[in-house]
Amino acid sequence: SCACEYIKICTTTGNSILGRRAFKSKVGSSEDTKTCEMQRTMLKDGQVVNVIYTPAIARLFDSSADFEFVSKEIVKCIGMAKDGIHAVLIVFSVRNRFSEEEGAEIHSLESLFGKKVFDYMIVVFTRGDELEDNDETLEDYLGPECPKPLKEILQLCDNRRVLFDNKTKDAAKRTEQVGKLLSLVDFMILQNGGQPYIDEIFAELKKRATKLRDQQVEVDSLKGYSKREISELKEQMKKSYEDQLKRSIEMVESKLKETTTRLEQQLAEEHLARLKAEGAAQLAQMKSNEEIFNLREKLERGQRETEELRNGVPKLQCPIL
Repeated sequence: SCACEYIKICTTTGNSILGRRAFKSKVGSSEDTKTCEMQRTMLKDGQVVNVIYTPAIARLFDSSADFEFVSKEIVKCIGMAKDGIHAVLIVFSVRNRFSEEEGAEIHSLESLFGKKVFDYMIVVFTRGDELEDNDETLEDYLGPECPKPLKEILQLCDNRRVLFDNKTKDAAKRTEQVGKLLSLVDFMILQNGGQPYIDEIFAELKKRATKLRDQQVEVDSLKGYSKREISELKEQMKKSYEDQLKRSIEMVESKLKETTTRLEQQLAEEHLARLKAEGAAQLAQMKSNEEIFNLREKLERGQRETEELRNGVPKLQCPIL
């Protein structure tokens, strides 16, 4: 299965992967209130691809976001991908300038999900049609003027990237770009030894869900109990599971707040350092301008003094005897 985590994108990339309009997007709707959703498709070779669309997680490190809601969505997403995630897709538009803040956010994923998450990451660039209109390739876009934070992200994910044109009506082109993405996913799965990404939270939730299922099977096989007693036992188990789930959400929320605070401090420090550097540069420029002004003034003064001396010397006359 291929689970895709989207950051600041619309539903079109997920729909391109699935080959149909599975994820609906309404004009004017807010990403903040949408919940995780999973859709699947079967490829021609019979392989099933699961795509998880996570709009709320797009605001992972936004201090104005509802941390409780986002934490619930993270746990919900993990529950959907109960067997683990084979690919994490980070999607950017070539239309927008990649900022240092976005780079810091991606780096902060390590604090929340662990460094291993980068081994499962692929960068998907959208708006391929705009590059084509400008006779540019993705390599041109990622050339010498590519922002340093974006270069760092690409290095973290071993330069795994693909270009998407979600607007194209060309079926062959759509098939080709999805094929390139899935080839990258397959290669990445080989690199990861066929093992999906499962972190501490994944493992704990999977363990609890398995335990609940086993307990329910055990209760169903009990003999000598009335239906009401069996129902009460199941209700107790369900409540126990929900309590554990609540603790998982609280753990994620605490981790999320801590990571967000750290990110804000980091960005504030970088901003302050940038301001100081700009201030130092301005002072240096001002000093340089002042030195140039003083030098020019000295030069002009010297020229004036030379001219005055020249004008003040009487002309020599040669008398005729």
